[in-house]
Amino acid sequence: MVFARPRLFLTKRVGYGVSQRLLLKPPVPCHRHGIDRLMKAKKKTAKELNGKESRHNAEPAQQVPEDFLAVRLQAKETEMPPAMLRVAHYLNRNKVAVLANSAAELASMIGTSDATVIRTVQALGFQGLADLRQSIAAGINFSTPLHQMRQTLEEVNGKGPIAADIVIDSHAESLGQMQTPEARAQIHKAVALLHGAGRIVIYAAGPSRPLAEYLRLLMVRHGQAAKAIGNGGIGLADEILDLSDQDKLLMLSYGKPCKEVLLVAAEAAIVGAPIVLVTDSPNTKLARSATAIVKARRGRTERVALHGATLVALEALVMGLAVANQSRTMHNLTRLGALRAALG
Repeated sequence: MVFARPRLFLTKRVGYGVSQRLLLKPPVPCHRHGIDRLMKAKKKTAKELNGKESRHNAEPAQQVPEDFLAVRLQAKETEMPPAMLRVAHYLNRNKVAVLANSAAELASMIGTSDATVIRTVQALGFQGLADLRQSIAAGINFSTPLHQMRQTLEEVNGKGPIAADIVIDSHAESLGQMQTPEARAQIHKAVALLHGAGRIVIYAAGPSRPLAEYLRLLMVRHGQAAKAIGNGGIGLADEILDLSDQDKLLMLSYGKPCKEVLLVAAEAAIVGAPIVLVTDSPNTKLARSATAIVKARRGRTERVALHGATLVALEALVMGLAVANQSRTMHNLTRLGALRAALG
């Protein structure tokens, strides 16, 4: 049986909130091939670094920048002519495409010549495209849904019952970590911080957004004014326009913070709204800006993300607030019952 090669698209931003889907021409290797190639390159880089470390035990291993391409682009941005700068920005925004395509293919996507692509790569301080790929592979974040699912599938080996067991076991491990005195103290501190808020603003994006909406519903039901936010791009600006010092923020953020979540945190700092952060990354810049942190991991490392522990932590916060405002909670639930009876 012959399978047709998948048609791939890149998204090109043409204005605020507007994008175009561009068909890659000529056809390029599929996304999985790019990821496989990226993983091989990263393993090769790690092997080379380990080899150097073993030959020079007296010297510490050199740290590879998290995003070497972005660092070099920022350093040389003012020196580069417009044509090269356009190519450089494209390469920085489309790292998987760089790993999966030749200079000629990249040039076709960008609308320039392969010579310009190579000159741009060299102007950024790399010997050539191969050197750039190796740098990207060394610093890229593999915590993607595709990689996580692939790792999970390899672990279960096609057996559904094992997959179900892994989910249950992962949640048991996560909840076990939340039962320690330290973890419980974090939740107690978060409840005390959120108590008395004029309004609780809940930030969550992506798959976590439905959790924010669920949490908002419970809080409003208990008489606590609440708002859920988490739009991407310029839509977020309208959502945070009314932040004030009467608000307290409950933010869900996992892994490396994105620009949207950092903007919300920065705006909260400007208006003087304290932050409770639910995260699995307690050592980020965002975490350092939070008043209280609740650690809740999303399953096992490099496996499919699971939100069970996060939901337990959030419901613990809601219950703590409900008891802290017991009279208000009971009054609102009585009113809710009356409204439901009228509808029935």
